[in-house]
Amino acid sequence: MADRSRWACRWRGIIGGASHSGNRRFPGGLGRASGGNRRARLLDSDIRNIVCSDPINTWNEMEPMPERRKLIAGNWKMNGLHAAGLELATDLSKRLAAAGTVGFDMLVCPPATLIHPVAQAVAGTPLAVGGQDCHVKPSGAHTGDISAAMLVDAGCAFVIVGHSERRQNHGEDDALVAAKAAAAHAAGLIAIICVGETLEQREAGQALDVVASQVAGSIPSRADAANTVIAYEPVWAIGTGKTATSADVAEVHAHVRATLAGRIGDPDAVRILYGGSVKPSNAAELMAVDHVDGALVGGASLIADDFWGIAETCR
Repeated sequence: MADRSRWACRWRGIIGGASHSGNRRFPGGLGRASGGNRRARLLDSDIRNIVCSDPINTWNEMEPMPERRKLIAGNWKMNGLHAAGLELATDLSKRLAAAGTVGFDMLVCPPATLIHPVAQAVAGTPLAVGGQDCHVKPSGAHTGDISAAMLVDAGCAFVIVGHSERRQNHGEDDALVAAKAAAAHAAGLIAIICVGETLEQREAGQALDVVASQVAGSIPSRADAANTVIAYEPVWAIGTGKTATSADVAEVHAHVRATLAGRIGDPDAVRILYGGSVKPSNAAELMAVDHVDGALVGGASLIADDFWGIAETCR
């Protein structure tokens, strides 16, 4: 089982580089950069069998980063086959390498079939890899599920839990989300806990209460700034092209920050991301909002130019 504490020293509240026991090594990394169209979407039909091996640890030599450094995270959802997924990931890692010092950290969360090959392909750069969900148990008779330990073994440093699509489509409630986050922490992963209100709840004036309740109910007891990120994604803005106003985002993020007090270690150091139709044209305005510490990006993360354009607003 992985030791969570090793992730605490590279990025304050995000990722770390302490050495591990044994020969288990964890990723980040980069191989060669693929050429071709950088705007190519994940539409490739090349599906290959993946044989897992230990990924390469790229976090050991990193210096500590400032608190609440922006995190730009891409949620690929159920998109991407082998060749196009590797092209996108290596394109991003090449851009990171060429950019040198930047003012953000970058994360991609591919579908489970791509986690290991993407982690291997980006070995050697600061591009981090995460999963999109995990089971509460480390192993067992849970057909179709994936455990946090399996995500770590495949090369993940993060996992998204409680995304609205999981809450709505799979009936996940706050208690289950908290249990998944606890499982992620136990395996050494950083949990990105998602919260957000529906359009009906916002129009009824319930947005702040709903989000505060989700935050309070979804955070496990041992959460802290080193193992937890919060992502506010208004459900009505996900994939719709609609974006919350800067004033709306500021109000909710400040409320989330206040809700964290007393429920999580070092609440002022916890990163709070905004998600919901984030794109290059609105990213600069959103990233300038108080208590917005990055973005959880859906559709735009499937296009290298768009995802990089969002990240560059934080440089």
